[in-house]
Amino acid sequence: MNLNQLKVFYQAAKRGNLTLAAEDLFITQPAVTKSIQRLQEYYDVKLMNRFGKKLFLTDVGEVLYEIAEKIFDLEKHVEERISEFKSQKMGHIRIHACESFGDYYFPVIMNRFCKDHPQVKISVSIFPTKQIIENITELECDIGFISYPIENDRINIQELVEDQLVLIAPPRHRITKIQNLAPSDLEGEAIIVHEMESTPFKVIRDYIEKHNISISTTLELSANRAIKQAVESNLGIALISRKIAEEEIQNGRLVALPLPGEEVKRKYFLATHKEKYISDILQNLINFSIEWSKNYSSRVFKDYR
Repeated sequence: MNLNQLKVFYQAAKRGNLTLAAEDLFITQPAVTKSIQRLQEYYDVKLMNRFGKKLFLTDVGEVLYEIAEKIFDLEKHVEERISEFKSQKMGHIRIHACESFGDYYFPVIMNRFCKDHPQVKISVSIFPTKQIIENITELECDIGFISYPIENDRINIQELVEDQLVLIAPPRHRITKIQNLAPSDLEGEAIIVHEMESTPFKVIRDYIEKHNISISTTLELSANRAIKQAVESNLGIALISRKIAEEEIQNGRLVALPLPGEEVKRKYFLATHKEKYISDILQNLINFSIEWSKNYSSRVFKDYR
């Protein structure tokens, strides 16, 4: 089937007049007549009759008109959807984020972004940073938010935010009463740690070696919420991003202390595949995340100053 011929037939049947159809299609009336004739020859049927200037469909012409109407309605729908994507009204972005960033930072970005782009579908999955890197490499997600820098020839990373790592403890814990806390004051303490490969885990491991102190790390938990609950239950103290414990610190359920002898920061990074096509809507999210990070970093600097 020649779709151009079908479109000419459809417009002529819709308008009921060859001249009007020709004007709509920006072609000559003889060209309209020829297209309809060729379509009738192709199917070997009579599709319409002409009485004066008025066109009337035959029975088979009525059937073909109904089908053509559905085809061109669908064509219009396709064009509208493509236009929506191009104008950044629609899309689907698959995001993989490490737990800390995904739970405590990204919701702010997502809420604001979704308000500006209500037709964009956002899928967020939480993975360890190592897994996120593998997923980006395999193009299983569009963008990743990771908790430590990596070296990978196929991946671009960009620093987003820096936050302070603090010790959290219950308000009545003995270390909260010590002025000028020193590394030796942590001797014999039970510290709840995040899973291996996490930034807090590596910091605690290096800290123990550097200061030659004995600290018990018998409880390892994979979720920040579980760590905070364990600390509140007096099962030990923990090293965690201040942002993650901000609510509990503000309402007095936990106390934040600097790691004695150290000022420890942790960073989060935005990661994308170097060869992946970056759509306008995805670039918009990247730009939005970077702009958010600038505002966040400025605010945190003022809070900690």
